[in-house]
Amino acid sequence: MSEPGESSADDLQQRLERVLLGGKRKYTRLEVAAKAGVPDERSRRLWRALGFATVDDDEVVFTDADVDAMRTADQLVRSGMIDKSIEVSVTRALGQHLSRLAEWQVHLLWTLITENQELGRDERQIARLVDGLLPELEQVQNYVWRRHLAAYAGRALASPEEDLESKTEVVGFVDMVGYTRLTRRIEESELSEVLDRFEMLATDVIGQHHGRVVKMIGDEVLFVADSAVDGAEIALALSERSAADADLPEVRAGMASGRILSRFGDVYGSVVNVASRLTSVARPGTILVDKELAAELAKEPAYEIRARRPVSVRGYHRLRPSALRRSPEQPTGMFASSQHLAAEMLGLKEPDDPSEPEVTPSPKPRRRRR
Repeated sequence: MSEPGESSADDLQQRLERVLLGGKRKYTRLEVAAKAGVPDERSRRLWRALGFATVDDDEVVFTDADVDAMRTADQLVRSGMIDKSIEVSVTRALGQHLSRLAEWQVHLLWTLITENQELGRDERQIARLVDGLLPELEQVQNYVWRRHLAAYAGRALASPEEDLESKTEVVGFVDMVGYTRLTRRIEESELSEVLDRFEMLATDVIGQHHGRVVKMIGDEVLFVADSAVDGAEIALALSERSAADADLPEVRAGMASGRILSRFGDVYGSVVNVASRLTSVARPGTILVDKELAAELAKEPAYEIRARRPVSVRGYHRLRPSALRRSPEQPTGMFASSQHLAAEMLGLKEPDDPSEPEVTPSPKPRRRRR
């Protein structure tokens, strides 16, 4: 016997499914494959690559929209638009990115419903809300997708001789210092605010300086930039703005320059590994760069590059990092010498010997509990 309210919840789920899936569930996987003209085993691989749970062959879970999607995917391969050898990889990347988007959107909808008690009591009203909201979301997503297509196409056409998968770029990691301790000290709602604030800051700064967010990894952002100056400005701005924000932990960064492999929205190669290792050994508030990037930035008067002692990290026995800072205004004459000496005595300026370790910066004030 069903519990009170269970039937209405089932009705709501079915109404939402019809709206979201484009109709009633009425086909098995084998029927979808047959209607779309796609071999059984291939349809199974594509379904799994999209990240969906495996279903029995006789389970009726598919709609007319699934048939159309399978047929379209097959036509893209047959036309040569997508090479058959990477079909599953493309499908997997698509499934992973859209899965995260869908999870966020459902969370947004759930928050709206739970915070509006009147709305939550009326299943028909919820279904109407989703029915009206879905076309709006699709329109925005389509717009953003096309704008990104235009941006990437513009970069590709600007350098048609360069391989889009393997090219020279600056790779950077920026992560929040003390994040693990922070998670043990604050409530989930506060942690969510910190992550949202950091993500907002990272996307704003990276976009402002012509970079690209590859991915957010919890307390860390991975980005790429086409030029050394853009990469430097991203890391410096993130460090400066995080230090000025009392609600954010201090950050540290590591960057490297060289050939990277771009594949399905992610980046790979030794340059990515070096940037990650440099981040792991950077002190709070500092930015470490590899020797290739240091050589490029040393030509720029706006920056100061200081060599550091070689470090041993996983996979690299003697990595030679340099610290990146903005170039200070240099005073002249006797005043410059006395100012330099006073700064060293107070621990505000590093000794001239590049083998000396960095001065540990003053700790950032602890976040106030709300």
